[in-house]
Amino acid sequence: MAAAGAHRPGPLKQQNKAHKGGKHSGSSQRRAGGEAGRAPRGFLASLGQPDRSLPSPPQAASPVLAEKRSLGSRDGPPHLVVVVLLHSRAAAHDSLRLLQSQDSAIVRADEGTARGFALLCPRLKQRWRFVTAQAGDLHAVLDLAKVADSLLFILDPVDGWDSAGEHCLSCLFAQGLPSYALAVPGGTDLPPKKRIDARKKLSKSIEKRFPEAKLFPLNTEQESSLLLRHLSSQKQRHLAFRDRRAHLLARAAEFVPSQDSDLVGTLKVSGFVRGQALNVNSLVHIVGHGDFQLSQLDAPPDPLSLNPRVVKGQKRSQDMEVQDDSANGADEMEEDVKVLMKADPSKQESLQSEVVPDPMEGEQTWPTEEELQEAEDSLKANRRVVKVPKGTSKYQAAWIVDDGEEGSEKDDDDEDDDMDDDLLEEAVSQEGESSEEEAGEEESETMTVSECLRDDQYDEKMEEDEQMLERYKQERMDEMFPDEVDTPRDVPARVRFQKYRGLKSFRTSPWDPKENLPRDYARIFQFQDFSRTRKNLFRQIEKEEAEGALVGWYVTLHICNVPVSVMESFKEGKPLVLFSLLPHEQKMSVLNFLVRRHPGNSEPVRAKEELIFHCGFRRFRASPLFSQHTSADKHKLERFLRPDAALVVTVYAPITFPPASVLLFKQRSNGMHDLIATGSLLSVDPDRIVIKRLVLSGHPFKIFAKTAVVRYMFFNREDVMWFKPVELRTKWGRRGHIKEPLGTHGHMKCHFDGQLKSQDTVLLNLYKRVFPKWTYDPHVPEPVPWVRSESTLPEQEVEME
Repeated sequence: MAAAGAHRPGPLKQQNKAHKGGKHSGSSQRRAGGEAGRAPRGFLASLGQPDRSLPSPPQAASPVLAEKRSLGSRDGPPHLVVVVLLHSRAAAHDSLRLLQSQDSAIVRADEGTARGFALLCPRLKQRWRFVTAQAGDLHAVLDLAKVADSLLFILDPVDGWDSAGEHCLSCLFAQGLPSYALAVPGGTDLPPKKRIDARKKLSKSIEKRFPEAKLFPLNTEQESSLLLRHLSSQKQRHLAFRDRRAHLLARAAEFVPSQDSDLVGTLKVSGFVRGQALNVNSLVHIVGHGDFQLSQLDAPPDPLSLNPRVVKGQKRSQDMEVQDDSANGADEMEEDVKVLMKADPSKQESLQSEVVPDPMEGEQTWPTEEELQEAEDSLKANRRVVKVPKGTSKYQAAWIVDDGEEGSEKDDDDEDDDMDDDLLEEAVSQEGESSEEEAGEEESETMTVSECLRDDQYDEKMEEDEQMLERYKQERMDEMFPDEVDTPRDVPARVRFQKYRGLKSFRTSPWDPKENLPRDYARIFQFQDFSRTRKNLFRQIEKEEAEGALVGWYVTLHICNVPVSVMESFKEGKPLVLFSLLPHEQKMSVLNFLVRRHPGNSEPVRAKEELIFHCGFRRFRASPLFSQHTSADKHKLERFLRPDAALVVTVYAPITFPPASVLLFKQRSNGMHDLIATGSLLSVDPDRIVIKRLVLSGHPFKIFAKTAVVRYMFFNREDVMWFKPVELRTKWGRRGHIKEPLGTHGHMKCHFDGQLKSQDTVLLNLYKRVFPKWTYDPHVPEPVPWVRSESTLPEQEVEME
């Protein structure tokens, strides 16, 4: 009874943890004579495992740390910092003055009119070079960003950046952004509460563009010291297109005219080698000016040395903080100059960029006796009887043609007439463009007129709006009815579309890439296997020992046959940027870029319209083709640059080994450059087939079970018979073929795999391979500075849309 009435614990009774007395192993280890938690010394070694309790041997510094230590040091090139102003109110002058006011720092101004200076800190064993990009000069900003180690963005304390700064950032991000820092000078005149609110608003606005970025105020010497420390210690971001090529930003330049002409001569450019070693036998590319050969490499004394050699007469001048060596820059290039290398003509790269086609290359050699006998037998077999007047010789009789030959000659004449018509259309369009340019030049003249006259001139500019409206209509029609064209009434369809063909399947039908190539393909170079050549070349760069001027050396390059315009551009304050070329990169070929439409631009862009390309370190103008990006062997041409899909852009241009970024600009009538697309280099492949599709449409007139009478596709009986082998399709998915023509006005009886609907449309697809135009021009005009609007970031986006 007592047991039955005893208390039993419920489900809510507290459960205490059990005692773990049996899991302690310290006592057992002590009894065994060993230390708790450690195996006997030598036991792990006997098992082939490392003993982590032993001190590890000293290891070499990581590549990232070694790169960080060499940049800006005595053995490496100076840390190149490009100052970019993102707002019209950004105070660059005060910011640079703060950076120059470091303790025990030596400041040396750059030579010429270039706005920059060098900052030497012997105590920190660091040296920097600061270059300010001219505000509004897009080419200068992009060229300097190609070679900069770090970018220093100067922001406005209230708005951050304006519309021109937004445009500049879009271009820099698309090209490839090196390491950067954000500095905010000013703002001290604001009340404390508004200053804090402005800083919070600015930090929130930069999160989209610069995630996890830190804002550095730049108002005192201590804040400038923190900024310099951040620039020198942050991890360097690499740009792929420049890491495998030697590049250089000119610090000094001298032009020596040639004996024949003052317009061409030898350009002596001095600067620090970066990226890779520079070989005198390789070609160099001056950004914006073209490719050139080197004749000599010199090694003048380093003007930015941390431990310069002091001469007694110069000791007093070196104690000053600011030293301007622009006056004696040419003397530095001449005194104590050592010749490093001279070009070897047998090893030097050639400047030949095109293949000179041989017109006799396709001619046959002298025929053999067997070929002569075969030709004589074929003549006997094809001998014909022709009625000729009396006294006609055999030679004259051979020129008399019969009815069958007249038709073939007429087709050839029609083809020649079509080519002449194309040339006439191009000539008319060129005349119209030239007249528009002349009218634009006349309209741009400045004169004092009354208000009513200005209104009349304003109405004259409506012609550009009419052209833009027409382009919008064409783009809209191409979206609604892709590739559809109207069959001409005045020209037979078999003549108008004689260069087109039908395909059973666009995806699987064969198309020979070497068939009917244009004459321009005889001028370009092609690789047997481009990807393999690229891999072997990059592997060779990594493994082989460098020859020539090493990274960090201050050298003088003697560049041959340079036009004097390059030196004039440098004197005007434009940056002079040089890149060494890899083998074959001076040769012309067919380049394919994978691009996507920039969201800030919505104007229609037609294929074969002249655009401006920034590809890697090159800048040029060309007229591209747009095509779809697919994995098939044939790619359909797109007439407009689509905003909703990635397209492939095809042009004739010099070979460039990827990876390389690409920016596409379109020049306005007022000279401004609009960014329309960004992307990267896809391949160098002339065999990539771009197919233009034409769609002829017809309407069902009489519908039966599986047959129908179709009209309005053709307008004569001969055209129906000509296109009879081509397969038909409908917009609602039916497939069929032409059975026979009806009458003489283009009606035709067609058979389909099902009954048609009355609202269906019958389509016939024709295809032709197209090629880009050879309009490559390495000289790009300088853009007009972007019009700045002082507004906040959300308002900028609305304006750009």
